[in-house]
Amino acid sequence: MKSNTVRTSLDIPAPLHRQLHEAAARRGCSARQLILRSIERLVTEELPHSGKRVALPPVSAAGRTIRPMTEARAKIAGSGGAL
Repeated sequence: MKSNTVRTSLDIPAPLHRQLHEAAARRGCSARQLILRSIERLVTEELPHSGKRVALPPVSAAGRTIRPMTEARAKIAGSGGAL
């Protein structure tokens, strides 16, 4: 390994790991090479930037009301459920 590299680890789902190695084999390269190429492509990709501010729709007075958090609503929010 080159001296100017950084070793890192990443936990990925087992099915994705299998797909990664299959894709690398189809391309005739290692999984490491495929990962590096993909990361390089994504970080150098130029994202479009309009430079304009986004106009948001007005919020009605009712939309600005903050309702008190009841214990039941707090339990739902803590479980990741919809309020």
